[in-house]
Order: sequence, then C-alpha cells, then structure tokens
Amino acid sequence: MAILPLIALLLLLGILTGANFFALGACTFLIVIQLAKHFSSRWIQAVEVQRFVEAHEIEVGQSVAVGMKISNASGYWIPWMLIDDKIAKRYTKQPPFALKILSASVQLFSFRPKQTTLHRYAIEAQRRGYYQLGPTLLETGDLLGLHRSYRIANQPSYITVLPQLIVLESVEVSSRRPMGEMKVEDRLLEDPTLMSGLREYRAGDPINRVHWKATARTGVLHTRVFQPTCVQGAMLLLDMHESTNPRKHEPVRTDLAVTAAASIAHWLYLNSEPFGLVSNGRDAADRMRELNKRSQYQDRQRATANIEMKTHNDRLTPILLGANRTPEHFAEMHRMLARLERTDGLKLDQLLLETESRLPKLLSLIVIAQQVDEAGLMALEMMKRRGHSLTILLNCHQEEYFDHAARLIAARLPVVPLHDEETLSEYLKDRSAR
Repeated sequence: MAILPLIALLLLLGILTGANFFALGACTFLIVIQLAKHFSSRWIQAVEVQRFVEAHEIEVGQSVAVGMKISNASGYWIPWMLIDDKIAKRYTKQPPFALKILSASVQLFSFRPKQTTLHRYAIEAQRRGYYQLGPTLLETGDLLGLHRSYRIANQPSYITVLPQLIVLESVEVSSRRPMGEMKVEDRLLEDPTLMSGLREYRAGDPINRVHWKATARTGVLHTRVFQPTCVQGAMLLLDMHESTNPRKHEPVRTDLAVTAAASIAHWLYLNSEPFGLVSNGRDAADRMRELNKRSQYQDRQRATANIEMKTHNDRLTPILLGANRTPEHFAEMHRMLARLERTDGLKLDQLLLETESRLPKLLSLIVIAQQVDEAGLMALEMMKRRGHSLTILLNCHQEEYFDHAARLIAARLPVVPLHDEETLSEYLKDRSAR
C-alpha cells in the first residue's frame, strides 16, 4: 500500500521532532481515509442489480411497472447504498412530457451480508417514442463522508411507446379508400366479376371464358372480356428532415405525422390492402450504447457522463419497408413509426431519388410533410410524370397552410391539409366515402 511509507515517515518525524501526538493523529487520519476508501470500494462492487420490465411495448396512456432485484453478494455489512435507476430528465422534466414517473426510481438501502431485496416503480407513457430506462447508478461511502464510490450496475432497458391509431367506427371498413381510385396503365389483372364485352376466340384463351350463348347464336367461338384492375394500396412516405421539420414545431408536428401514417396503414391493413413505408428519418434504436458495468467513479458527474443514448447517428440509408398486408408487417411498421426521429441526412428529393426504383407504381404514394422546398417540389413533379399516383398531406398549422401549399397547388399536385387529428379523421372520412 502506498500509504504505509507515508505513515512510517510521519512517525519518524514525530519521534525526531518530539511532535508525537501530531504524528499519531496524522497517521490515524490517513489510516481512516484508507479504510474508508477500501470499504467503499468493496461495497460498491458487492452489489448486483437486475431490472425486469413488465412490457417492452406499450401504447400512449398506458403504464408499465419496472422491478429491480438488488443483491449483496458479499459478506460485508453495507451501511448505506443509494440505488438510482436513471431516467433522462428530458423525458420527464421538459414539456410536452414523454414519461410520467408514478413512483420513485431512487431508493436508499442498507444491506446485511448476502441479503437480497426488491424495489419497484412505475412510469406512464404520454408520447410515442423509444425510451431508455436505466442504467442503475450505485452510490455508497463510509459513514464519515470521507470517500464516495459510484458504479454503473447494469445495462439499460428500452421500451417502445407505439403511436396512437385513429379509428373510424362509423365507416364500413370495406369501403375505405384513403388514397382514392388509381388509373390503370398496364393490363396486369382482370376482374372476373366485371365483364366489359365479347370478342372472337383467340388461341390460348381459357375455355372457362368462352361465352357459349354468343357462340351458339353466331356459330363462332366468342370469349368474354373483363375490365382490367390493379391492387389497391399505398406507400406512405414521411419526410423527417430537420430543414423541413422546424424545431419550433417539435414534437407536436412529427407526432401528428406519425399518427397519420400509422392510422392510414391500420385502415389499409383492416381492408386487406397492401401498404409500405419510406422515410428519411432516423431509427432511435440505432443510438443504443453499451456501458461498462465494472468501472468505478469518484464523482457522480463522471459516472453519468455517457450513460444516455447517443445523440448523433451518421446513418444515411433510408428506411424502407416494402408493401405487404400481413399482421406481422403492420406490427413491424407500427414499431418503426414509434422509433422514428428527425434527422439531418437525406432530404426529400434525395430520398425520392434513392428509393424511386423500389416504389411500386401500382400503389398510391401518400407523402406526409410539413414543408416542401424547391428541390422536393421538382422531385414530386417528376414522380407524377413517371406514373405515380400522388397525394400530399401537408402537416402544418391552419394559418400557415396556404403559404406552404401555394407552390404545390400551382404545380397541380393534390394537396390535403393536415392541421390536427380531427382534420385527419375528416380527410379519411371524405375519401372513404368515394
């Protein structure tokens, strides 16, 4: 121990100078400090914490219980240990609040040797998102307050708060067409329930299409012809770039955009129509961080410096979920929309350029955006000229709508206002009646 030579030197000086009591007191103080450091270091390493989250996916307005199993694995008596399961203040202190803590996540304990105890708290979700619970910060020290030790006891847990779905109970599900009817350019499919006429039989025509009455009347084989149809459905495109999603409107406008996308996808799913998602947003799950559980710290600031999720992510790859109509596909999209965040990566025009080859022309393209700049407007016009059926939901306040919609209307692009959830309900109701 490095302190032993110092104690010996103090005792020698005390003997040589006659200051025996001073030397003895100084040595005693050094020994007490060393013992305090020794025991606080042993205590902080002796405690293990396990976290159990009741559910990792919940909806807005629901609460989730978090249980913690805290064990003293050593033979030491630990006079005090502060257990703090960290929850970022931006979730709970800055309006609009994302999480509401229903019971305290901080607790003071005293442990006997080999003792195990339980602690429980609960939180309520008030906004959609992807939230970090933990890690657990341990703090202990000697009874004289001479030394403190801190340690991260476990890895954080994560919960996904799914965006709410707006359901129209007054409208029959089978009649909902939120994207409108689409023009058919290629005769890919024909509806056998919609006959459009007759023509003479050609080699290769199925026998079950022969119209026997016309054949018997004319003496020449005739085949029934049906109206061409295509699969209804939509690709939802969410613009989440920071330049067109101003910070002053956050998080209200992006949450509304996500709610609109989730609601439209839900209605398409209920109507057994294909749906997909394209976005330039960032997946919050990409910002997860691995923490060192064994390192000790001498102050709280250093211990908590890097425990939250990463603030930056260099991802430039767009988020793309292909069209499908299965329940698993809707669940995946619902989770993805919950985790979606603004980004400074691809702009709207860059996103369309990157993903155009993977956007099916048989499906409508519903674009949800707050603003559309000049480059984005040119990209949307190009998509329309290339045969895509477009609808733009302009997600802005009512007093700003005409300023942002003027250029889109001048370009003859279909624009629908999206001021709030009530506006969304009215839009879907009007469209579903068609």
